Amino acid sequence: MSGQRQWMLRAAVAGALAAASVVFFTMAVLPARTAHADRRDTRYDRLDYASPLEMEFSPDGERLYVLCEGTDEIRVLDGNTYAPIKSIAVGHLPRGMGLSASGDRLYVTNTWDDTLTVIDTGALRVAATWHVGMEPSGVVEGRTGKYVFVANRISNDIAVLDAQTGHEVKRLLAGRGSSYLTLSPDGSRIYATHVYPNTFEGPAGMANRTPPESEITVIDAARAVVVERMQLHSIAGVFHLAISADGRLGSAAAYHPKNMVPLAHLEHGGAFADTLMLFGADVGKPVEIPLDELERYASQPFGVAIAPDKAQIFVTCGGSEAVLAIDVRRLMHFLRTHARPASGSFEQDLAASGNYVTARIAVGHNPRGVAVSSDGRRVLVANRLEDTISVIDPRTDRVAATIKLAGPKIVSVLRHGEQTFYDARYSFQGQIACATCHIDSTFDGLTWDLEPDGFGRDIVDNRLIEDLKGTEPYKWNGGNPDLPTECGPRTELYFWRSQQYDDLTLADLVTYIRSLPARPNRWRLPGGELTPAQERGKEIFERTVDKFGKPIAEANRCSFCHSGPKGTDQQRFDVGTKAATDNSGLLDTPQLTNIALTAPYLHDGTATSLEEIWTIYNPHDQHGRTNDLTKDELNDLIEYLRTR
Repeated sequence: MSGQRQWMLRAAVAGALAAASVVFFTMAVLPARTAHADRRDTRYDRLDYASPLEMEFSPDGERLYVLCEGTDEIRVLDGNTYAPIKSIAVGHLPRGMGLSASGDRLYVTNTWDDTLTVIDTGALRVAATWHVGMEPSGVVEGRTGKYVFVANRISNDIAVLDAQTGHEVKRLLAGRGSSYLTLSPDGSRIYATHVYPNTFEGPAGMANRTPPESEITVIDAARAVVVERMQLHSIAGVFHLAISADGRLGSAAAYHPKNMVPLAHLEHGGAFADTLMLFGADVGKPVEIPLDELERYASQPFGVAIAPDKAQIFVTCGGSEAVLAIDVRRLMHFLRTHARPASGSFEQDLAASGNYVTARIAVGHNPRGVAVSSDGRRVLVANRLEDTISVIDPRTDRVAATIKLAGPKIVSVLRHGEQTFYDARYSFQGQIACATCHIDSTFDGLTWDLEPDGFGRDIVDNRLIEDLKGTEPYKWNGGNPDLPTECGPRTELYFWRSQQYDDLTLADLVTYIRSLPARPNRWRLPGGELTPAQERGKEIFERTVDKFGKPIAEANRCSFCHSGPKGTDQQRFDVGTKAATDNSGLLDTPQLTNIALTAPYLHDGTATSLEEIWTIYNPHDQHGRTNDLTKDELNDLIEYLRTR
């Protein structure tokens, strides 16, 4: 991009704070699929897009509840005509919702407020707001109406609330990144899925550089106890889960990473397999089936729905902007007639999906939640980055109508950048997007062997990308001076295996990434003050002499390298953590933003906890002077770091 054009783009983005009035809700039903919006307007920076994420029909089918992540609201539509009925404001960044058994209450999780909004569906108003755990995501009410279960993504647990008062009864240990909950048709079980692998936290901890492990946590809904942890081998993240009406078939969208080998052979499906985990009486032992096919992948599977008659399974693929239709009869025939691999997974067979995927239905940008009408004649898909809902006719497997939600009609710089971040079309055969590894614009909890540094060399931990502005250079070795380099030539060459970004697309992508804020820090007190333990930890972090009165060299003080508001001086240092596979011991000082969330630690992910950084991987005090600290003092230091 020329210097003049860069200047013009920056000026346009900088002037993008002009206010735009947005009409509450308008709706138009179009006869066919809406083309992707291609209007880009640099006059605006942030606009109030609805960003529909999830949908749910009322028990009688007369209403459709649409969770709009972008505008912090639930929009209530007529379940037949899709005409707007009302908009109900909820907390900040809602992610999940669930109806009570009678349908008289709708629960909404608010991820940045750590609250649960309770909506009276008769009066269509907020009846209560309950405080829950760290970053609540999924929610269901038990069939008896005694308990409400809330999955907390950051605290890796499931809160059990009294359904009448909202008081917490207990917490259930879940897998890492506990996010989505599904109630079985008979109401006896709740199934919880997790978006991060149990590699370093949770009940199935394991060593570095071994295949990831995940689980489906099964809860007895009446007793509110965990009764099973269904182990999922080599799975990094699991998203929505659906169970057939007869309770015999369960299906969950999953990511199967190939991070144990160099990320070099993308033409062989060398980054991720996009799969479904099947379980239940119909399949016996859990089995993993691929959704991908050679030269056409099903990037970022997320939403899953099973037709009421169990004839079809529908899967939304956010990166591929498509919905897959799976013929259940053909799927069962495939499983009966093909010997199962010892691993229980068919993920390496890129011809397998041709046996059961019967349609690939093009929809809008970043399809996420999916809902099926009770009569099975409509499949609705929320296109998060297009502010539309696709209505699919399952008899023809085609989009019959598109519902347009009210909001801005132009595509802003940030919106286009976000669309690019989630879109897999730029990579070879449409396999991966930025969001494949940076789930929900964060991280994936994995370590990778990236090609640029040599096969088997410089294994790297995937870092959080929130609040990146002002933390350059990038990469663990500091090799990329800025985001345009990191996201442009480097990504196109080594990840996409193709050059497809034009100058404006790259500029918009970089603008979006630079705009990502840090989520609220759950270890800070509301007023910003520190606890006594955090105060003691801060003193250790900033100390200039050790416990024996000996001066600590400036370059070996915690506060020297991890200086500034984001905890990085943006320089490279050798802190004694070079491994046999590393080309150099010089490493970029990572920022400390929300460091408590991002295990594993160190550049190659060898430290499974913050404590291990110093108790195992700092024998010679090169990574700060810490060997004189007691266990309690080290705990205080960690408590302070969690507040950064």
